[in-house]
Amino acid sequence: MKSLFVTGTDTSVGKTVVAAAIASALKSRDIDVGVMKPLQSGGDEDVNFLLKASGAKDELSLVVPYNFKDPIAPSLAARLESVPIDIEKIKDAYSALAARHDVVIVEGSGGIMVPIIEKGLDSYLVSNLIVELSLPTVIVARAGLGTINHTLLTIDHAKKKGIDVAGVIINGYPDEPSLAEKHNAAMIENLSGIPVLSILPFVNVAGAKFLEKVVSAVDVDRVMKIID
Repeated sequence: MKSLFVTGTDTSVGKTVVAAAIASALKSRDIDVGVMKPLQSGGDEDVNFLLKASGAKDELSLVVPYNFKDPIAPSLAARLESVPIDIEKIKDAYSALAARHDVVIVEGSGGIMVPIIEKGLDSYLVSNLIVELSLPTVIVARAGLGTINHTLLTIDHAKKKGIDVAGVIINGYPDEPSLAEKHNAAMIENLSGIPVLSILPFVNVAGAKFLEKVVSAVDVDRVMKIID
């Protein structure tokens, strides 16, 4: 089986929710799932949620090779904390997790063009990491107005990098959608040729009930086809 990279059109679009939902859904099919967030900024909440959803018990040094204090871009966080980022360390951690599990769900930081190592026009972005790990990728997008532009730009950049964009997952779909929200998923598919794999609801609760409701909206069969 392959693993899967979860990126987003922006920060706070719900990548962790989607990654956790996919991990939990696969776990419900008796698949041994590992999780990874190579670069985390701003606390352990995301990685703890991923680990709980997947049931994985791996060392944090593998799950989160770089863990920074401030919720900012990894390149800036690393510079402020005087921590050089070594991509080989990330790749080695991923390889170790992949050897232990049937599938590893890897969550990126922020959007697909967030810098990991800043070198001007030669900066190393999240998209470069996806290319090096050679993983099919799901793009998490918002439900509301503006998401068509953000999603198409993300898909365009990914394709130019040679990334296998497996699909889009719309997150945070409201109970009473606006006119734009009703049509955005179909328009994204039509304009990009990339399938919308699932539309996950907005859930204003926490903990197990939160995950349970979101997991129920994941189209597990379509996800399974990606990682098979």
